[in-house]
Amino acid sequence: MNNINILWVDDEIDLLKPHILFLEQKNYKVTTCKSGTEAVEILDDKNFDIVFLDENMPGLTGLETLNEIKERRDTLPVVMITKSEEEYIMEEAIGNKIADYLIKPVNPNQILLSIKKNLDHSRLVSEKTTSNYQQEFRKIAMDLTMVNSFEEWVNLYQKLIYWEMQLEDIEDTGMFEILESQKNEANTQFGKFIDKNYPSWFEPHVDAPTMSHTLFKNKIVPELSKEQPTLLVVIDNLRYDQWKAFEPIVNNYYKKEQETPFYSILPTATQYARNAIFSGLMPADMEKMHPNLWKNDTDEGGKNLHEADFLEAQMKRLGLSHLKHEYYKITNLKNGKKLVENFKGLKDNDLTVVVYNFVDMLSHSKTEMDVVKELASNDKAYRSLTQSWFKNSPLLEMVQQAQQLGFKLIMTTDHGTINVKNPSKVIGDKDTSLNLRYKTGRSLTYEDKDVLVAKDPKTIHLPSITMSSSFIFAKNDLFFAYPNNYNHYVSYYRNTYQHGGVSLEEMIIPFVVLSPK
Repeated sequence: MNNINILWVDDEIDLLKPHILFLEQKNYKVTTCKSGTEAVEILDDKNFDIVFLDENMPGLTGLETLNEIKERRDTLPVVMITKSEEEYIMEEAIGNKIADYLIKPVNPNQILLSIKKNLDHSRLVSEKTTSNYQQEFRKIAMDLTMVNSFEEWVNLYQKLIYWEMQLEDIEDTGMFEILESQKNEANTQFGKFIDKNYPSWFEPHVDAPTMSHTLFKNKIVPELSKEQPTLLVVIDNLRYDQWKAFEPIVNNYYKKEQETPFYSILPTATQYARNAIFSGLMPADMEKMHPNLWKNDTDEGGKNLHEADFLEAQMKRLGLSHLKHEYYKITNLKNGKKLVENFKGLKDNDLTVVVYNFVDMLSHSKTEMDVVKELASNDKAYRSLTQSWFKNSPLLEMVQQAQQLGFKLIMTTDHGTINVKNPSKVIGDKDTSLNLRYKTGRSLTYEDKDVLVAKDPKTIHLPSITMSSSFIFAKNDLFFAYPNNYNHYVSYYRNTYQHGGVSLEEMIIPFVVLSPK
């Protein structure tokens, strides 16, 4: 039984009896009237789900009636019905946010379709999305048993993100839970894949993905030229799904030339992964070639204060000194606004690099502030918060200005982040590093099944702090917790966003090249 009330306004309503009978047989409740004035009076007293409104009536015209209705009930769907195909009437009606537009003579099925489109839309989309995902679920489950290359993992992860974003607006929470369990299973398998294959990616003549330390040379350098300035934006800590959430906003100004995800190195942490991008080197090589710039976990002071120096050295090494470049790091709103004000001056650079630090601050403040815990309680909310930030940020103003000035735009990140759910016990000495998703130090004790271990850091091109230092990386959604003060620690960090370990969310990250529209 439909509980849907329809108001139909037409000065020749008697001619529409067959349509009204057809709708009543379908259990819709139809109220009729013959003028705009009458319609407005009825709407003052009674609620309706949808209005069918004749455009050409004596007295108040359809467009005037539409304005009166919208003033009273802004969200009420109004379907305009007209004899006229004149463009200005269509434009007026559409400008006034009509829900649909039908041209006389209308048949009953057109009316029914319009009702379904406007009132059943979300239910029908939900049902279709759910049934499509159910079919895809079986395919993803099969893929999970067979996926065995870094390209296949990228494709699978993109598929999971696509469905996560499709399902986020539907009512069926059961479907969402199925997807969550599929993501968990994918991360378990991905951990095994990385464990087995990651060290070999550094060997010569092995087919390896583009990674943090090869990104600049492989992907960015081919885009640079004297003919067009390039704006390279590195948003710290940006997950692939967060990029997808604000991509439509960027698409208003830029069209996508290529989107080729790449792999963050381990640890998926700023001082390692971002320095690797700008230096074009793995951490062990940074320590060797630039001992004055590289800092280990246990060293005092900021760990990523020398990105501009690393970039300078890399450009020199690649023979790109003839390209004029500048580097900016934005860590607060004031810095961002200042760069926006001076943006026009950047058009003489061949390459302008902007590192934007907001998303990292967001994930850290989620750990420390209850209000952000509420606002970013899960991945859907975290995406939404990132999108809202981007819409209102100086970064969007930079993108708009870059488009007007004809810049090529490259958007990327240093690593992603994962919502950690479960603790894994670890014991280390006082010199053990503090990160929750990786640890480096001597004589670490840990749960074997929970970690990827590099007993000799050199095998994965990481520096050894002491002769006997090793690295461990948390898998899936685990975080490391010390046995002392365990319960307090676990409740404090559970359901916070962390990075440094092995997961699809942290390692497979966006790299996008765009040209101005």
